[in-house]
Amino acid sequence: MANHKSSIKRIRTNNRRRDRNSYQTVTARTSIKKIFTATDKKEAQALLPKVHSLLDRLAKKHIIHKNKAANLKSELAVHVGKMK
Repeated sequence: MANHKSSIKRIRTNNRRRDRNSYQTVTARTSIKKIFTATDKKEAQALLPKVHSLLDRLAKKHIIHKNKAANLKSELAVHVGKMK
């Protein structure tokens, strides 16, 4: 257990940040799954800009790497483009 006051505070903030980051990561994963499981192309196209924005925000906050965000956005765009 931490002995210094600043160490105790740091543990608290790290826990809060970890919870927030994991929530945002899970939300992004769920949104991505919605596009992949969508059966209607119009529905998927409507979701695509929202998911792109979400991925950009996560990359900006360093929750995911910027290249991972770019790769996911590209994969989603290709998937929606191939839908019928």
